[in-house]
Amino acid sequence: MTRTRVVIIGGGPAGLLLARQLQLAGHESVILERQTRDYVMARIRAGVLEWGTVELLRSLGVGERMDREGFVHDGVGMSFSGRQIRIDFKALVGRSVMVYGQTEVTKDLYAALDDAGVTIVDEASDVTPHDITADAPFVTYSKDGVSHRIDCDYIAGCDGYHGVSRTAIPSSVLREYERVYPFGWLGILSETPPVDHELIYAHHERGFALCSMRHSMLSRYYVQCSLDDDIGDWPDDRFWDELRRRLPEDAATRLVTGPSIEKSIAPLRSFVAEPLRHGRLFLAGDAGHIVPPTGAKGLNLAFSDCHYLSRGLIDALDGGSTTGLDEYSSVALKRVWQAVRFSWWMTTLMHRFPDTGDFGVRLQEAELDHLARSESAQRSMAENYVGLPF
Repeated sequence: MTRTRVVIIGGGPAGLLLARQLQLAGHESVILERQTRDYVMARIRAGVLEWGTVELLRSLGVGERMDREGFVHDGVGMSFSGRQIRIDFKALVGRSVMVYGQTEVTKDLYAALDDAGVTIVDEASDVTPHDITADAPFVTYSKDGVSHRIDCDYIAGCDGYHGVSRTAIPSSVLREYERVYPFGWLGILSETPPVDHELIYAHHERGFALCSMRHSMLSRYYVQCSLDDDIGDWPDDRFWDELRRRLPEDAATRLVTGPSIEKSIAPLRSFVAEPLRHGRLFLAGDAGHIVPPTGAKGLNLAFSDCHYLSRGLIDALDGGSTTGLDEYSSVALKRVWQAVRFSWWMTTLMHRFPDTGDFGVRLQEAELDHLARSESAQRSMAENYVGLPF
């Protein structure tokens, strides 16, 4: 039997960030991760960091490589109805975003925690939280066929939508809200130069498209597709042809194609679980909420959760007030719902929905035209995209 102050279930970026916050405050934690480290590092995820996330990583001493290799974007491009506009974040709200892949953030956090000697248990199976409403919770797990128990003061569930943490909250307590979207994103990663120095969001009669990047020779592209599609239906040539059709003409002309090094289809959903706390168990990140990637909020929301949760845990572990923990769920959920609203708005605005008909399309076009003409509408989008305050 082992004892630590906080058991963190899940070794993705949320769990790693929380462990770093606790470590810098002088508090021990143990991370239990179901997968191997190589598996975690191979996951391809978001690459747009809100400015609050950038500043948070810097404050934790894990921003040096991000500042050296990341790309600051002062705006994004949006195309529709044969037009292209630019939303100038810097001019509108005085802040920007950083393009730096989630995989790279994860590498930086792993390196910092390894240097600090924080315990990370990979390939931990059958992870189960116990006595979460008592004063002495504990977590059991198996590793290499041997059962283990860790006693602790608190448990942080950072194990994602399919993890065990949320299921530990009784159905009589947990409320779940969900919207499933009737399409997916087909995404590819290619070792080619990005088509533009900033992201391009495209609304097109054939469906949505997005041009993104990871660095100067690694591009990430997406097209809206049917949930019934199979990866085998989308050889590289078909993907590039479809992407060209949906992009503005000048961008399509500049597009450099090449073999895909990763290709996947992701469904889109909005999901929120309430509350994010039950007893001494706290949910953070995808364990408590999912947003469609259109608004680039998933990783950023996980980190804002950890910001609120770490403050509460540190205050409690230092022997001070438990107010931060008592208020964690309500405070975090206020920001979560704002991000859910923005991600829903971006998704609804930019995609083709199979059941809206011509009326729905014309409403989208009117909304996009309003965005193009209205500085206040652009400011609202910019404010949400670069990130609301933590």
